[in-house]
Amino acid sequence: MLKILKKIIPKTLFEFFQPTYHYGLALLGAFFYRFPSRKLIIIGITGTKGKTTTAELVNSVLEYAGFKTALASTLRFKIGEKEKRNLFKMTMPGRFFIQKFLRDAVNAGCSHAILEMTSEGAKQFRHKFIHPDALIFTNLAPEHIESHGSYENYVKAKLSIARELENSTKKVWPNKARKPEDFPSGPAIIVNTDDKEGEKFLTLNIKNKIPYSLSDAIAIKTDEKGSSFQIDKMVIHSKLPGIFNIYNMLGVIAYAKFVGISPENIKKGLEEINFVRGRMEKINKNHPSENLFDVIVDYAHTPDSLKAVYETYASKHHLVCVLGNTGGGRDKWKRKEMGKIADEYCDQIILTNEDPYDEDPKKIIEDMKPASASPSSRATAGEERSKFDIIMDRREAINTAIKKAIDFKNKQNSNEKVAVLITGKGTDPYIMGPNGTKQEWDDATVAREELNKILEK
Repeated sequence: MLKILKKIIPKTLFEFFQPTYHYGLALLGAFFYRFPSRKLIIIGITGTKGKTTTAELVNSVLEYAGFKTALASTLRFKIGEKEKRNLFKMTMPGRFFIQKFLRDAVNAGCSHAILEMTSEGAKQFRHKFIHPDALIFTNLAPEHIESHGSYENYVKAKLSIARELENSTKKVWPNKARKPEDFPSGPAIIVNTDDKEGEKFLTLNIKNKIPYSLSDAIAIKTDEKGSSFQIDKMVIHSKLPGIFNIYNMLGVIAYAKFVGISPENIKKGLEEINFVRGRMEKINKNHPSENLFDVIVDYAHTPDSLKAVYETYASKHHLVCVLGNTGGGRDKWKRKEMGKIADEYCDQIILTNEDPYDEDPKKIIEDMKPASASPSSRATAGEERSKFDIIMDRREAINTAIKKAIDFKNKQNSNEKVAVLITGKGTDPYIMGPNGTKQEWDDATVAREELNKILEK
């Protein structure tokens, strides 16, 4: 309907009434499903990076604490034991879907719902009438700038999500099996104070403000196989690699401690998660190729997240990197930056199609290419090979990357590890093309298919 109205109503008039339209839909959806969030403990997760992993970790800890949970994320929709893949290609679907999801969670007997909450969703008031009890803020970095108009507006959209806690009077942990005075009352915001924008969230008028920082942990160790650290007397050994995942776990620990979950259940919940689909997901685990090289799929689609993925592997691996960028006018500024980061960390680069929408996919690659066109900064002396290739077909690009990894292992007389890093889409279910067309897709599935094809020959 909105697309039709946009065509027949003058632009200035449309932009004037658009917020009212979105707010009205949010109210109508909540009213139709009888304001279901009032009967649930709502934990929101917001930030640029780490939302999906943090949501999965919160869910795991709550389940170990004995609670029946619902979860809505970029990855999946889960109510109790039932789940389905998120095929919307958006983190926060429309107001009616969210409210129905919460009503279904109530009807299924869930006590808690964990929701990823985005700036794009906030812009369209999808966060309204959800009545959050707690919000975990992970971090902020420039994203969706074209959509919001500026980075400052992007920050404001994130803050608007947090402000939903200012007027909340619900208990964070209304557990009838325990005395009410055993638990903190009122809403809580859990803030990564190492992030430059963290202080803005702590200045909001929210009753309980819980900061967390990497400095809370000691004995920090991390590599491509996982990470470990100690906080208070609790020692965590996780299969999730990277400093960024330690940040995700620290945010969850801060929330869980605040609401009274035992250290034992926190530890079990965090260590239970071996991987999150599309987030540093090792595709060839327990596969015959595992001893030769790693094939990793990750959602990294911003400069910061791409750099974090590369840094996890670069020191010990020869990197074969597959990446592209989103079209449709979305965050064009980051194309050159991501190409530059790939140039710095990767030994071989394959630029490929991602989600061109109505934009020429070759133009997107050209925007990345100048920063990726220099000779390999990691090449050995006298080595003669191209730093990068352009392969527009994403399946072919993945196939070529795996072959390059095999060729490197066959030609080199060293024990250097090799990693194929496929970034940008994670669990995205489609490649979006012109005029609303879309091709069913899953990076992990395609990578496994191509890997098996190559090794069968």
